[in-house]
Amino acid sequence: MGTAGLVGLSLVQPAAARPSDKQPPAHARQKAVPVRYVALGDSYSSGLGIPDEVDSNCGRSNSNYPSLVAAALHATGVTDVTCAGADTSHMAGPQDSTPPQLDALRPDTTLVTLGIGGNDLGLQEVGTRCVLVAYLAPNGSPCKTSYTLLGTDEIRSRINSTAPKIDAILQEIHTRSPQAQVFLVGYPAIMPDDGSACRDAIPFAAGDFAWFRDKEKELNSMLSQRSSAYGATYVNTYTPSVGHDACKAEGVRWIEPKETPEAAGFHPNAAGHRSMAAEVLARISP
Repeated sequence: MGTAGLVGLSLVQPAAARPSDKQPPAHARQKAVPVRYVALGDSYSSGLGIPDEVDSNCGRSNSNYPSLVAAALHATGVTDVTCAGADTSHMAGPQDSTPPQLDALRPDTTLVTLGIGGNDLGLQEVGTRCVLVAYLAPNGSPCKTSYTLLGTDEIRSRINSTAPKIDAILQEIHTRSPQAQVFLVGYPAIMPDDGSACRDAIPFAAGDFAWFRDKEKELNSMLSQRSSAYGATYVNTYTPSVGHDACKAEGVRWIEPKETPEAAGFHPNAAGHRSMAAEVLARISP
């Protein structure tokens, strides 16, 4: 789109443990096998607006979750082609002057992360419309109404039409990189999970906060279903981010409500990317 803390593990060594009982952490065991990592995705993967930017064309930060995952795994090869504004069409096709992201895959790639789908729904456009129509019914849900005219849920239709595109991408990843573990990374909580509003920070109508939350959950649900059907592992970044949405105070939130020095508006900040990295790492098989 172009629109958290690491999980600490306390390992307690039994007092009478023998040397043969001691096992290194999973990530340490994995170091023996070369990790050749390719990161694919949109601005939620590239780290748009997070210092320090290493690719201005794609809004790619060296503090994004792919960079953190690569460092934790001591990857021997890393190709991060995540790019702000990318949608599913930019996996197999170019994005302006940027080559197709799938071209980064190799037969010996061992790890792939993919974060895509939000731009197919036009979530940035949705957010803009929600702000513009909020004055019509500030205590209602005018944005929801505008996307459900004549009984048709336009956002749900977009989600349904995106599903086969996700399928095609996952199939192509497996074809190009048959050895790779593939992780489909979902989107973290943008709005409060309890449906509450924070109109002082985000000028939506009060009822549209819960509606936007529901549409994001529908997107994540679709991504989870497609990953299961096509041999990938879904990474749930939503649940760990509950309570760290864009309505929360600075230092608590993992999503910025507007453009700040920490990240682009409606995008994860560095703490959000640390959480996303932790969730990816927790699902990688040793």
